[in-house]
Amino acid sequence: MYDKQVVRRRRAVLAVLVGLSIIMLTGYFGESTGGPLHRFQGGIQTVLSPIESGASIAFKPIRNLAGWFGDVFDAKGQNKDLKKQLDATRQQLVAAQAASRDDVQLRKQLALDDRLGIDSGSRLEARVIWKSPTAWYSTIQINKGSGDGIKRDQPVVTGDGLIGKVTSVNGGTATVTLITDSSMNVSAQVEPGGAGGVVRASLGDPNDMRLDFIAKGHAVSVGQNVATSGFASGKLDSIYPKGIPIGRVSKVSSNELELYRQVHIKPFADFRRLDYVQVITNKLKQPTPVPGASTP
Repeated sequence: MYDKQVVRRRRAVLAVLVGLSIIMLTGYFGESTGGPLHRFQGGIQTVLSPIESGASIAFKPIRNLAGWFGDVFDAKGQNKDLKKQLDATRQQLVAAQAASRDDVQLRKQLALDDRLGIDSGSRLEARVIWKSPTAWYSTIQINKGSGDGIKRDQPVVTGDGLIGKVTSVNGGTATVTLITDSSMNVSAQVEPGGAGGVVRASLGDPNDMRLDFIAKGHAVSVGQNVATSGFASGKLDSIYPKGIPIGRVSKVSSNELELYRQVHIKPFADFRRLDYVQVITNKLKQPTPVPGASTP
């Protein structure tokens, strides 16, 4: 019984307050700006203004703190987005640099093919998939093998010149022994002039090679180019076609007690950066061997 009376009283009070609010609003909007209700509003605002100002000052640090947290979260989000954009840009730059390097190498290769007359049916492009871990750069492995037509003793070149020959083959890969290996001997000649000798690796420096068996009577100067001669001993042809660039003469010296001059050459190929190579798969037309030539 008591609860019902309380509920009725609350409803009655609510109805009275709603009615008074309607009456006051009607009167407020109906009177002039100088009416009693407008003056009462101004007085209330005057009384509450210091309280409002104080509350604003009191809650300002809280608002600032909330704003700081919001800025921090926004900054973290922006930083994460910027890192993603930077990573994407770096990947694009690396890809562009690799593509540019590949383009340069392939253009050089095509220029060498044109100069030597190596047609598309006599060559096979391959990618280097493994390099010798030592500082001598003695061997590499390529992603083409016997299933692609690769055979032992086929010459291997880049756009810079001769780098070696195929020494072992399986179905899908092949091993190339580089001319910097101590087991390699390449018949070569100085251009121009034609002084013939044998290119071999020098001990102690893979980027320094020797051109042996150059007689003292043959003029050889620093800066002259050295290329394959295309000849071997006796009537056997060299496995290397004539005219493949090998390197440039870097040093020439002689000893009165020796029959031959000491000629050093710097290879054209950069054996540290071999990405693509080309295997000469078909025997090219060779010049007629010179009787008595003492080159392998």
